[in-house]
Amino acid sequence: MRSTVVPISSRRPSRLLSAYAAIVMGFMVLVILQGAVVRLTGSGAGCGDHWPLCNGDFFPHHPRLATLIEYTHRFLTGICTALLAILIGLTFFARPRGHRARRAVVWCGVLLITEALLGAVLVKGGYVQNNASMMRVLMQCIHFSNTMLLLGAITLTWWWLPDRPQPLTPGSQARTAAWLALATTLGAGALGSVAALADTLFPPTSLRTALLADFTAHSPLLVHVRWLHPASAILVLGAALWLASQIRTPLARLVLGLLSLQIVLGIFDVLSLASGLMQVLHLLGADIYWIALVVTCATVLAPRPAQKLRLAEPLR
Repeated sequence: MRSTVVPISSRRPSRLLSAYAAIVMGFMVLVILQGAVVRLTGSGAGCGDHWPLCNGDFFPHHPRLATLIEYTHRFLTGICTALLAILIGLTFFARPRGHRARRAVVWCGVLLITEALLGAVLVKGGYVQNNASMMRVLMQCIHFSNTMLLLGAITLTWWWLPDRPQPLTPGSQARTAAWLALATTLGAGALGSVAALADTLFPPTSLRTALLADFTAHSPLLVHVRWLHPASAILVLGAALWLASQIRTPLARLVLGLLSLQIVLGIFDVLSLASGLMQVLHLLGADIYWIALVVTCATVLAPRPAQKLRLAEPLR
């Protein structure tokens, strides 16, 4: 196999662009967390059923608290959109045709569009505030899954921009384990968003009553399916352990460490009766774990051979 020669002088722009991609990724996490604040405070209808305007205006006049919270979320989303648009342009300018960072950033653009459309459906359809319908449960799962896929696409753009060398040659079992880890994590995340919605709309009064409510006949549907999230976390743990046993890299150990932390945060979330602070921390842990998992699985599913480095020729 012929190796590519990369001038060392070209590494600085790559690092700067990769650093910018990391900023976009971090800002995306901030938008996700602020979206959880919107749900926790019941501010989803703070701008009425208007989208993308807020109560028919670009800037709300004499806003109430719920309007400020929802408008802040839309404002941060707008900033993230602009940052991502710049990242798309810079990536296409700095990377040649066919480069995998280009492919990843294209998916960023596609998923950003679907993210905006899903947000519009949630607002215009009234799937906010105290709506506990089956349609809202479905939209919640789809919206959260799209958000995580968008975060994953940004993560891949950041990871692939510098052309990091990777000597690992994974086997077929490692690839299967990687796909399984991604699928189970995405499913557990969607179910987690439903469980968080259930805790918001039907806040538990005690740990005992909360556990009994999951299996009580007259409980709302959202409460009935709440137990599926911790059950799916067991599948996530099994898939992560299988992946780590197949590749045995520092990244795999980092994934296991972050998953262990996430389980601890989940336990404290239950013990605190799903307090707002613990829900946000649990979501933050999920985002960080997802980023680490996407990077780890990328090294398995899209490995890149090591490259030779040489000094750039001096200008004549």
